[in-house]
Amino acid sequence: MSKSLHGKEVRAVANAAGFRFALVVSRFNSFITDRLLAGALDALKAAGAEAESIEVVSVPGSFEIPLAAKKLAAGGRVDAIIAIGCVLRGETTHFDYVASEVARGVQLAQLDTGIPVIFCVLTCDTLEQAIDRAGLKSGNKGYDAGLAAVEMANLSRKLRSNDASRSGKSAPRGKRR
Repeated sequence: MSKSLHGKEVRAVANAAGFRFALVVSRFNSFITDRLLAGALDALKAAGAEAESIEVVSVPGSFEIPLAAKKLAAGGRVDAIIAIGCVLRGETTHFDYVASEVARGVQLAQLDTGIPVIFCVLTCDTLEQAIDRAGLKSGNKGYDAGLAAVEMANLSRKLRSNDASRSGKSAPRGKRR
């Protein structure tokens, strides 16, 4: 019988108490993004987030999400960000450019700042697909993103603490309002 090798496992808990969250929400396709926002807020509340620990920032469209997310993350006031948008495929290549650049920008925002930015930007071929992902057949992806934000906020804090304990320094804390 062979034994598998596992190192120490670091897992996050689904507890939002003591964490601050920002949600960057596109107004374009608001009939979808409003549902995703409601789902994300429900998840944060279910995990114990206080209303005063949540900031919602509205942007014109999905293309503007990365800049707002990066500014929020760089400000040090939040532990995790949820990027909410909806890009629907049309008759031109506009969809491809917007979807690709939003994904790239959100990834860069979190890598540049170290603050988790959860990608909840639907990129769908049809309106029906978007509706299904905003609360019908496929559940609410906003709710899933809310849970992911709580988990990543916890995990990020644990990983910072682990890094600090290895170096003998206390874990740095972000700026708080």
